[in-house]
Amino acid sequence: MTTPARRQQIAAGARDSFSAGLGIFPLGIALGLLVIQADLPWWLAPALSLSAFAGSLELLLVGMMATVTPLAAVTLTVLVVNFRHVFYAFSFPLHLVKHPLAKAYAVYAMIDEAYAVNAALPEAERSAPRLLAMQIACETYWVGGGLLGVALGAALPAPIKGLEFALCALFTVLTLDAFRSRRELPSVLLAVASVAVAVVLAPSVALFTALLLFVALLTARLALTARRPAKDAAGA
Repeated sequence: MTTPARRQQIAAGARDSFSAGLGIFPLGIALGLLVIQADLPWWLAPALSLSAFAGSLELLLVGMMATVTPLAAVTLTVLVVNFRHVFYAFSFPLHLVKHPLAKAYAVYAMIDEAYAVNAALPEAERSAPRLLAMQIACETYWVGGGLLGVALGAALPAPIKGLEFALCALFTVLTLDAFRSRRELPSVLLAVASVAVAVVLAPSVALFTALLLFVALLTARLALTARRPAKDAAGA
């Protein structure tokens, strides 16, 4: 039985998803349009959305399927693009979700937007019902947008160019929103430095290199931050 407090947390999770949903839903439409424009079967859009549920990867997979990319290249692309989710698990509040099935869904639905929205919440306001409601709402926006995109793609007389930029625009908005709520200027500077170094030293695998470098820099920063209070306490 759902208690009033639980219903309030679920409603809060649905509200939390609105800001991300403003980007997820149009991006889902872009996915559906790309599927139709690539002459792929319409059902591929909801199938990808339910099986993978990873916006950037799904957009890439549509292009790779359309060009019949070798399986080895697809496998490497999936690893490089989605490897960042391994690091999300370090700070995503999966410990709040106790039920095994619910925790499995929370892992499956741990997308960039869900991570960014949760990171902006104060620790005291986080809960399992709120987290899961937000993730379910995000997936609903994505699947619904994909189905609408399929319908629009079938109805439009000509293809639309530049839809891929929607993903970049969404990530930019989420980054700015997270920075505005946390004011973590050092982390932003470390991220910029990581990307710059990766683009110069390893342009072919810049994303993967930047993620590893960023994690290493954040780890070093955490170690220095933890050591400083210890020195201050010793000096006192």
